[in-house]
Amino acid sequence: MPLKPSSLRRRLAVGLVGLLLVYLVAAYVVMPLVWERYIRRHPSLEDIPGITHTATGIPGDPLNVGLIGTEADVQKIMHEASWHPSDPLGVRSDLKIAADTVLKRPYEDAPVSNLFLFDRKEDLAFEKPVGNDPRKRNHVRFWKTAKVDPDGRPMWVGSATFDERVGLSHTTGEITHHVSADVDAERDSLMHDLEQTGDLTETYAIDDFHKIKNGKNGGGDPWHTDGRLLVGVVKAAQRAIEVPSPITKHV
Repeated sequence: MPLKPSSLRRRLAVGLVGLLLVYLVAAYVVMPLVWERYIRRHPSLEDIPGITHTATGIPGDPLNVGLIGTEADVQKIMHEASWHPSDPLGVRSDLKIAADTVLKRPYEDAPVSNLFLFDRKEDLAFEKPVGNDPRKRNHVRFWKTAKVDPDGRPMWVGSATFDERVGLSHTTGEITHHVSADVDAERDSLMHDLEQTGDLTETYAIDDFHKIKNGKNGGGDPWHTDGRLLVGVVKAAQRAIEVPSPITKHV
């Protein structure tokens, strides 16, 4: 038996009211809760500068990666990913990298030049060599931010770039490593290495972190990016549990 027009209209009205209620609940209750939880879990980076600087204030390499974890967490996952802490700059390390470059010997802990963010040089620096040629290497610098997750673990922001050759700086004339323009490729390579360790509990991307998506670094090397910052949440390192020593009773 076909429905009367009045019944059909009533059913359509009920259906529309139902859809409206679903929309209102989703838009004004569910999604705000989801975003509130997301924001609590992931520190906002809206006020983080996107570009590093050299000691003389020349724009340096762009930021493109982030990690959430303690310093011990970051050190551990980078070690597991076969990235080595860089030696500090100094006469000894400068002479060693010069000799290794001429003789084409690997230098797994080769130093990196200092870049500055938040008016200070990098807090941590790591590199991953390419074969036996110290002129080519993957490297990343990290700066600890004041932002923390709900567990009190800090956010680290970093600049990952690939050194493809040694030459003279286009801005100062000093001997330096020249980086590949495709900073996204190095960003993606680093995150892939970190994911392979199994020590990332979550990864996500911050789109349009960079509004300006191309430029030149302190050595005059061009770079370009899709504007995304990739972030990894590091699995918290297990803390040692202190076991109280047995009480010895004296008779």
